Amino acid sequence: MSGNEDATHFEDLPLEALPLDAWHRAKGARMVGFAGYHMPIQYEGIMAEHSWTREHAGLFDVSHMGQLTFSGEGVDEALEHILPSDIKGLKPFRQRYSMLLNDEGGILDDLMVSRLGPNEKGEPAFDGAAIYMVVNGATKYDDIGWMIDYLPDEVVMNHMADQALLALQGPEAGEALATLIPQTADLLFMQSGPFVWRGVPLWISRSGYTGEDGFEISIPAEDVTLLADALCELPQVKPIGLGARDSLRLEAGLPLYGHDLSPAVSTIGADLGFAIQKRRREEGGFIGHARVMKELADGPGAKRVGLKIEGRLPAREGAKIFSGAIEVGEVTSGGFAPSVGAPIAMGWVSLPDSAEGTALEIEVRGKRIAAVVAPMPFVPHRYRRKA
Repeated sequence: MSGNEDATHFEDLPLEALPLDAWHRAKGARMVGFAGYHMPIQYEGIMAEHSWTREHAGLFDVSHMGQLTFSGEGVDEALEHILPSDIKGLKPFRQRYSMLLNDEGGILDDLMVSRLGPNEKGEPAFDGAAIYMVVNGATKYDDIGWMIDYLPDEVVMNHMADQALLALQGPEAGEALATLIPQTADLLFMQSGPFVWRGVPLWISRSGYTGEDGFEISIPAEDVTLLADALCELPQVKPIGLGARDSLRLEAGLPLYGHDLSPAVSTIGADLGFAIQKRRREEGGFIGHARVMKELADGPGAKRVGLKIEGRLPAREGAKIFSGAIEVGEVTSGGFAPSVGAPIAMGWVSLPDSAEGTALEIEVRGKRIAAVVAPMPFVPHRYRRKA
């Protein structure tokens, strides 16, 4: 999914507690303020949790994210006005990565959107809504306000504040979840569906934010402790905090809203053009279409790129990027990559300096360190697709 996000909007507001707050604390989590909530940054340590997720299965609490449903006459047409992706062509039990764009084509948020459908008994999920959407936690109220302004009265948007969201990620995630819910073994990457566990209705997608195989599980908040306990009783599963979630997504080359993505940057420059299908490019009709088409034709002024860094010193967000004496960009995410064994970063650089293999320098602590533009992901994705 979509991902972590900037928490600056919430600095002056009291932090809220997640449904699993007491559960995290009982397991020894170190809690920090993030996106308006008390959230676990680590349990045993970021390096250990990162490695466990790469080798086994990690359970992440992402209940701070915004879960929304949409229903009513003309819902597909309405969503195609505010999203650049093909909603009409989205089949039941499938999901797509998409974005909200402003009038100038800047990115307001990135998100996941799914077509809902009935369960095996013909019972509707989420009160029969047509579309389910997950948006970033720090932007969810701004997103809701933006969509209210642009959606017609016939379309009903529901913020499911009483739903929790868990992410189970790692190469053993499929085996672990199938122990509790055998039918989930049939899901492939970006497929989703309604399931029932111990009488509790769930909506599960095979997706995530680590580059590994895994699932995101929407569950009533009142039942989430029971499921978290059941998952962590399995030998493959341990709870994992935000720290490892960030290092995992960076290795996977996945952008972080509020850092790598913002209203100042464009879809094409961010290398997210895959989210705008051919029909939408040709027909237009979505907010921000003009900039998308201009950059497809002329190229963006800057691009989001991966950076491999020489030595052991990591480059953090805000570090300036140079080509010789000329400043050509800025690091937007960076840190030590445990699976790579070296520091890596993501940043925006001017288009002429964005080609893979371009030698650059990053200013860190008053000195320049060598870096090279590198392909992403830094660690190959291991999503479960069709053979």
